[in-house]
This record gives sequence, C-alpha cells and structure tokens, in this order.
Amino acid sequence: MSAVKILDDIYWVGSVDWNLRDFHGYSIYKGTTYNSYLVMDEKITLFDTVKKECRHDLLHNLRNVVDPRKIDYIVVNHVEMDHSGSLTKLMKLIKPKKLICSAMGKKALLEHYHREDWPYEVVENNQTISLGKRSVQFIETRMLHWPDSMFSYIKEDGLLISSDAFGEHWATSERFDDEVDQAELMAHAAKYYANILLLYSPLVQKLLASVKESGLDIKMIAPDHGVIWRSSLGKILAAYDCWSRQESKAKAVIVYDTMWRSTEKMAKAIAGGLAKEGISIKMMNLKVSHRSDIMTEVLDAKAVIFGSPTLNNGILPTLADILTYMKGLKPKGKIGSSFGSYGWSGESLKILNEALTEMKFEMVDPGIRVKNVPTHNDLKQCVALGEKIGQAIKRSL
Repeated sequence: MSAVKILDDIYWVGSVDWNLRDFHGYSIYKGTTYNSYLVMDEKITLFDTVKKECRHDLLHNLRNVVDPRKIDYIVVNHVEMDHSGSLTKLMKLIKPKKLICSAMGKKALLEHYHREDWPYEVVENNQTISLGKRSVQFIETRMLHWPDSMFSYIKEDGLLISSDAFGEHWATSERFDDEVDQAELMAHAAKYYANILLLYSPLVQKLLASVKESGLDIKMIAPDHGVIWRSSLGKILAAYDCWSRQESKAKAVIVYDTMWRSTEKMAKAIAGGLAKEGISIKMMNLKVSHRSDIMTEVLDAKAVIFGSPTLNNGILPTLADILTYMKGLKPKGKIGSSFGSYGWSGESLKILNEALTEMKFEMVDPGIRVKNVPTHNDLKQCVALGEKIGQAIKRSL
C-alpha cells in the first residue's frame, strides 16, 4: 500500500498486515492495519508508528511524501508495540526534535526501549502545541486501553487521531468507512470493542460525555487500526455509547462443548424453548467457535447459558478457557444458567454456576444436569429451562 491523502497535507502512511490471524488470543480472520498519520506543516509531524516487522512499509510510505529526515516531531499516542515497534529504527534515521507523549507514555517508552537519550516532550491533558498552520490538542484517555493512551485532536481539520479507540482489526485496501461494506465494518468494530474495550466501558462512557461537553468539532476519526471514519461518525459514536452502556436485546448465546453429543442435545432443546419465547439465539459449540467470536455475540445478548459435561470431576478445558476470558472482560447485566451431562460424579453444573455467580450474572435457574444420555423427559425439562430464561429476558428489557 502507498501513502494515502486523507485531508489537505495529511496522509495515512501506515501498513496493512494481510496475514495476521491472532492478536493476543483474539482471532483475526481478515488481517489488520497499523495506521500512522503524517501531517505536513511548518513542523512536520508523524502520529504513531507501526509494529517492528512492518517498518519498511512505513518508511516507504513516508518517502512517497517527504524525506523522513525532515520530520520534526513524532507523537506517541500509545506505546503498545504494534504502534511503537518501529521507533528504535525511526529515531536513528529521523532524529526528531521532539518525541511527544503523555507522562505515562514516557514511563512506558523507557520501560520498553530503555532510551534515556530520546528527546521526550511530555504533554498534559488538554495541552495544545502549534505545528504552524495547525494546532494539536492532546486528550488523555488513560486505560483506553493502556495507562499511556491519549488522543490527538487537530482543530483546524476537525481530525481526531484516536489511538486504539474506534478501530477494527480488518485489512483492507480501502482507507475510509464509506468505501467498505457497512455491515461488515460494524461487525468488525463490534468484535474489536467486545474483545479489547468492553472491560473499560465505564471509562468509555466518561470519555464520550467529556468529548460532548468539550464541544470538539470532530469531522473525521482516524484510529490506529482499521478504516478512517469520515461519513459514519454518528454511527460509530452511537455504537460506542450503546456498547459501553452494555445495552442488551432479546438474544441468548448458548456456549457449550460436548463429548458424546448428550450435552449438545440438551443445548438444542434449550434453544427450542428460547425460540418458543421469540428470543434470538446463537448456538456456539466451542469446538468450532473462537472465544473472541463468542464475546462478540455476548456483547448485545441478555442471556448467556453454558453447557459442559463433567470431565475428571470438572468442566471441559474449552469451558474453562472461555470463562476465564469472559471474566477478564467483565460483561454486565447478563442472565445466566447452565446445563450438562455426566457419567458418575457430575460436578460441571456446580463449577459453571460458581463462575457465573462470580461474574455477577443473574441466575434465573440453577440449571439441569443429566446422567449419560438425556431421555425425552430430560429434553422436555431443557425446553422448559429455555422458556423460563426467555421469559426472564423479556421481563428484563
């Protein structure tokens, strides 16, 4: 990919990582981008870099616009190494006059790269610096999603360079929101939020309120991953408001694994009961469903129901995996229940229910366990459980 002009004298100079498939355990089916932005002004400024392995793309794109050695400032909105990994190489080549970051950003840069000799310029929240015709306002966004995170807002263009907020892991040749399929775009944005920012939803709410109160005239949002928002700002801001409020709809996700299909039979029967109540259902067998796709479906679901047979006096490892992952992301306001088959000891329900209680799920029913293969009457009980959960969902909305 070559440099792309996004506004007068402002360019995307990042890298497209077409083949990335895993990001810290987050499944990525269509790659990602590492977005870097170059502002040509009296002080030529580069906002964020790319991961180390993609630095040649960044340098190639920079050279299509300007000799990199003419860059005056480098701004580090976020130190995570997919955005700062090229710094060591760039600092040697460019020798910028200033390396601009937050106070926590400087601390993180020192801890990652151990370079006391870099020309750090620490900026405070809402501090503004001049680039010439343009000015940049820095907005601290601590824990969205690292302590060092900040936004850069260029008032003259209404451009918000938003670090890891409002992004998607999605490799595309297109650079703007209005150039891609809208349904796919929002699906990628939802997956990104569910797996990276859900834990920080209260902070997202505060940030959205703060941006609204500040009166910033935002005309374009340029995140560090995915496409640039220029036509659908209202859509992504409304989505973040909804997701951060953890609003739910009449939807249930059934997360399960099975050994000899007994637990799967129970899952299907529970789904049948939910369907009778008009509830939208997602059946997610952990043998074929990745944890990050499950979290995406959980994002707007009111109920999550877990099923596991008993194995070695416990639950299947796949259930332990998703429960650990979900616990870390802290979904709120969910209804829960559990089910499973067993051969002789039958501890799986107890373990599942303890995990759901720890996550503060509303337990509308302690669930159903069946010895070995479920009978017709057992499956009727599972249907009734689905109906009961469906009714609870409707009462809660």
